[in-house]
Amino acid sequence: MTIKTIYVQPGGGFDRVILGTSDSSPPKAGEIMVRIRASSLNYHDYAVVSGMWAPAVTRVPMSDGAGEVVAVGEGVTEFSMGDHVVSTFFPTWLEGEAKVDDMGTVPGDGIDGFAREQVTMPATSFTRAPKDYSHAEAATLTCAGLTAWRALMVDGELKPGETVLVQGTGGVSIFALQFAKAAGATVIATSSSDEKLDRLKALGADHLINYRKDETWGNSVRQLTSRRGVDHVIEVGGPSTLAQSMVAARIGGHIALIGILSGATATLPLLSALTRQLRLQGLIVGSRQHQLEMIQAIDDTGLRPVIDRHFPLEDIVEAFRYQEANKHFGKICLDI
Repeated sequence: MTIKTIYVQPGGGFDRVILGTSDSSPPKAGEIMVRIRASSLNYHDYAVVSGMWAPAVTRVPMSDGAGEVVAVGEGVTEFSMGDHVVSTFFPTWLEGEAKVDDMGTVPGDGIDGFAREQVTMPATSFTRAPKDYSHAEAATLTCAGLTAWRALMVDGELKPGETVLVQGTGGVSIFALQFAKAAGATVIATSSSDEKLDRLKALGADHLINYRKDETWGNSVRQLTSRRGVDHVIEVGGPSTLAQSMVAARIGGHIALIGILSGATATLPLLSALTRQLRLQGLIVGSRQHQLEMIQAIDDTGLRPVIDRHFPLEDIVEAFRYQEANKHFGKICLDI
């Protein structure tokens, strides 16, 4: 069977994205065939497609994929025909401590991803999707949703009554706000846009800071917490925000190092980290078991992702240009 497929040619760049076809294969033992219905854009996908982290070979992009099972291989008992499923970011990291330190097994990077109509993969490369989620909603969970979940609930062991600082209005930060509020935490949110801050408030943010108007926002966070500082920081900015995040965190606070939006190399205020005994935890997404736990929590709470805009698969470059403009609030999805 021939299926519609997007490719990124070696070296990457928007001018090297092409629409083509590929062949699908029936599932072997332990595999399932999934009709992919949606994907969602992440910074990692942008880096691959734009050429920032250029693929060395022709690659099918996109790490996130959601759809329905259309065939089941021998020995698969977890899924049945018609089940709605969502992909995992690290298909080989099923549970326990992190077992990967590169992108060699990540769909859309080290292996072909989900910018295509159908895939055949090991059943362990997917989990069930949340109940009543659309395919687009499910596709937001693989990278952004699970990163926020792991940062707060796994690494951070978030407790009711604690305080969380989130930065900006991208997918990870909005998921972190939603998970934190569902867990009974107080959330301080930053953005450079007053309009976006109003939308964060509508989602439950307790305190708002425009970091463009307040360059020393770390001190403002401390003022909002009676000089104590926050328990958790969802650090997505990188070099341009890390120093203020360290100011904002309490003594012994947890800073989840997630994003490199302003670069991959930072000067670390080491003395501050030492004297204030901060816990800086780097992370990249999470395991399949983490995803199962997150989806159970979503089913229990009824939490739903925030989707800014949909694009058809053929308009993938236009979708990435929209992401590049940084006008979105929440996730950008591809309908496949």
